Amino acid sequence: MAATTSFLVGVTMIDYVLHCEAARLNAGQRSGSVGAPPITHSTLLTELERVHPRNGHRAAERAIMFADGLSANPGESLGRVRFEELGFVIPELQVRFDVDGRTYYVDYFWRGVRKIGEFDGHIKYTRAAEMAGRDIVQVVIDEKDRESVLRPEVNSFDRWGWKLALSPPAFYRFLMDKGVPRAPTRRRS
Repeated sequence: MAATTSFLVGVTMIDYVLHCEAARLNAGQRSGSVGAPPITHSTLLTELERVHPRNGHRAAERAIMFADGLSANPGESLGRVRFEELGFVIPELQVRFDVDGRTYYVDYFWRGVRKIGEFDGHIKYTRAAEMAGRDIVQVVIDEKDRESVLRPEVNSFDRWGWKLALSPPAFYRFLMDKGVPRAPTRRRS
């Protein structure tokens, strides 16, 4: 698929596979079961060489190399692809913050400028499994409280959703306005 589709779709699919594999391996370690060997960047690259598609080999290789199983959902994958496409620094993913005896993970963290970025899809407000028995009001309050705890730990904290990230020009302006660091200019050979 990554050989025949867009970079965004390829990365999103591979991120999902790698994310699921990490979850499967963690569950196996907890239960003591071994299971099948993990799917990794290396196994995907080996498979790509084995099937060697006539078209799209370089596109698939690029998507595999860029993919990251720490992207927890398609919105986070979309953000990373946009950062790459628009020339911004690719942030660290799922960075842990320990504050007042509690642990928090953030979607994106630009350590050099101490900036948190969060993809704010609506699943956390609507999907029962994500809501964990809370009503929507409590979910919103909890998310606001989480942000209030994290803000003093960094220089800035910004959120965006699907509509903004799906519009490259609007997302570019947003990222520039919010001071997301630009990637060093790459020289073409």
